[in-house]
Amino acid sequence: MSSFNPGRYRPAPAIKMANRQWPERTIEKAPIWASVDLRDGNQALLEPMDVAQKRRMWALLVKLGFKEIEVGFPSASQHDYDFVRWLIEANQIPEGVTIQVLVQARQHLIERTFEALRGVKRAIVHVYNSTSTVQRERVFGKDMAGITAIAVAGAQMVQAEAANYPETEWQFQYSPESFSNTEMEYAVEICNAVIAVWQPTPEQPCIINLPATVESTTPNIFADQVEWFCHHVARRDSLIISLHTHNDRGTAVAAAELGLLAGADRIEGTLMGNGERTGNMDIVTMAMNLYSQGIDPQLELANPDEIIQTYTDCTGLPVHPRHPWVGELVYTAFSGSHQDAIRKCLARQQADEPWQVAYLPIDPADIGRDYQAVIRVNSQSGKGGVAFVLERDYGLKLPRWMQVELAQLVQRESEAQSGEVESSAIYRIFCDNFIATAESPRLEGYRIDRSGGTDTIEATIIEGGVKSVIHGSGEGALSAFIDAWQHHSGQSVVVVDYTEHAIGSGTDAEAAAYVQLNIEGRRVSGAALDHDTVSASLLALIAALNRAALLLAA
Repeated sequence: MSSFNPGRYRPAPAIKMANRQWPERTIEKAPIWASVDLRDGNQALLEPMDVAQKRRMWALLVKLGFKEIEVGFPSASQHDYDFVRWLIEANQIPEGVTIQVLVQARQHLIERTFEALRGVKRAIVHVYNSTSTVQRERVFGKDMAGITAIAVAGAQMVQAEAANYPETEWQFQYSPESFSNTEMEYAVEICNAVIAVWQPTPEQPCIINLPATVESTTPNIFADQVEWFCHHVARRDSLIISLHTHNDRGTAVAAAELGLLAGADRIEGTLMGNGERTGNMDIVTMAMNLYSQGIDPQLELANPDEIIQTYTDCTGLPVHPRHPWVGELVYTAFSGSHQDAIRKCLARQQADEPWQVAYLPIDPADIGRDYQAVIRVNSQSGKGGVAFVLERDYGLKLPRWMQVELAQLVQRESEAQSGEVESSAIYRIFCDNFIATAESPRLEGYRIDRSGGTDTIEATIIEGGVKSVIHGSGEGALSAFIDAWQHHSGQSVVVVDYTEHAIGSGTDAEAAAYVQLNIEGRRVSGAALDHDTVSASLLALIAALNRAALLLAA
């Protein structure tokens, strides 16, 4: 950058650790997931969700399998208060699902929060205050002792207010906001002060949530912070260590994953990463990351289209077509080499073996996607992509030499229209160039006799409106017809390659035939579809002759 000032920004300090453990660990199970879509995600929207949208988002989160859902900030918003009351009074909280609410460490706000939760079977009350150096010094104007006093008072008020509602099973959660920008010794000190108030046990743990409220360093340093904290905090066996990472540097998912390796138990985030500034940690991405490694994410993500539709309707935000795992184009290959590799791998993939398909880290079918979008064709595509589309949509298994020829024609079309060529257009190009290329010559009918291993043919052809009957013989109908044509036209015709296959099965099956001829030193290709195999082979040969006539005329 031309205006770069080397002294304006400072790197985050590294954590001095002699024996860090997280780099040697692997994630073996899904964390406890906590959705904050209805609180953190909602407060970040240009137009916060209305009642109907909140209810729809709630229903989706429950359907996806979230067991802990932060539903709002009821002391700060009447809408959030009313939503919490609706959940409780309308009996909308399923067995096994716990709602969570956020509150600042202030007496009247805490009282209002517990009023909102009156009658709930189980709830998490999440209290927080800012602890980072810049927040202490420039926002609150307090020293460490003053900030700790706020946290302790908040913990005491929450505990005292909960005692007024003994019918509810309460769990407390504390967040040292901006944990990742707080001195580690002080982060442990203030959390220990809160823990000393709540006195958690292994049977009744509290949640200590460690937010990267503003992501300001690399994920490895965040992992060091989490591991250091876990090693030094009191009553670790009575704590659920939770992470709440933001995406300011674009690495919120990575930070959360490394944080799990460093000892965390729980992850807060949102669907598609909605949240303040560049967003929260994207739970869909992280859960699918686990899935791709053979770990059950404990969330129902098999219908991403429903997730996307609900998300966009409720938030008003789009989902990028390249969004990890669920974007419209993430299982789509335009590159010719990619398409060819995918096509070959899919052909060899067995149902009972581990997934091994180039460029596809998971089977798209696992999350409700099919192969219709895996390979799409534009000017960057090659023969493999064109062949895949024709086989997928029309059952045509083109030989390699025809793939090469057709791919050039499709690429020309894509360049002319400056974009993607649809499957139907590819099929049209194939038919126009290899099947119905000209009216002359045209095969009207034929009769074949076989005697002594030799086939003789009598074929009626029409050229320029003139009907002719030609005769020939050879080993097979194709050779016999070529013999007849050579005698009729005087042209030298040699079959370079020929292949055929069935499309479908039973009485409705069609035969597809492909032929490459050398006519007077020039190679031309033709194809045909017919319910009769012999007819298909002869029509493919006629198509090649038609194409040769057009090329010679040009």
